[in-house]
Amino acid sequence: MLTPYDCVVMANGRFPTSPVVLGLLEKASVIVACDGAVEALHLRGFAPAAIVGDLDSIPPGMRLRYAGRLHADTDQETNDLTKAIRFVHAAGHEEALILGATGLREDHSLGNISLLLDYAPLFQRVEMLSDYGLFTPLLKTATLQSRPRQQVSIFSLNPEAEISTENLRWPIDRRKLTSWWQGTLNEALHDSFTVRLAEKARVVVYRAMM
Repeated sequence: MLTPYDCVVMANGRFPTSPVVLGLLEKASVIVACDGAVEALHLRGFAPAAIVGDLDSIPPGMRLRYAGRLHADTDQETNDLTKAIRFVHAAGHEEALILGATGLREDHSLGNISLLLDYAPLFQRVEMLSDYGLFTPLLKTATLQSRPRQQVSIFSLNPEAEISTENLRWPIDRRKLTSWWQGTLNEALHDSFTVRLAEKARVVVYRAMM
């Protein structure tokens, strides 16, 4: 289901351990690190092409080693993940896979997941992956790959917009999801499913890896 991305952005959350996720990291032609993630990458044998952020979280040794790859962004209205994403977009990348954006502080995880909908217009493909599942932002109707019995959750960030689905065990028919739990714990029936979005609907779809 997952194909390599031309750019991987590594955030400073839980570092992946899944062979599938690490395989995508190894195949990435470019790795961009949020400043706090550079040491974890380095210790595992990965050398980022660029390190982006306000640079307050990078250890002195890593600052010296990667001095020529540091890109400071002091904008206090954004987090380091958004700074890295803006850098990747400005560099001309059309795809971005975000790793390490979840798994530690829950408030950081929730904030990072919601930011996917801000990033979606910037790329042909942008997704967030952990050892447990894949988050995909949708701004329009789309058909997504799946496998039978794969666990699927849909999170709506506009509770006033209607959503419908096809090929999920528990169909959603022109429903407004007014709370995040309402679209969770569904299940794919076939090798794909469709999420139909009314105008102004904005959702993040989660597909479990297991």
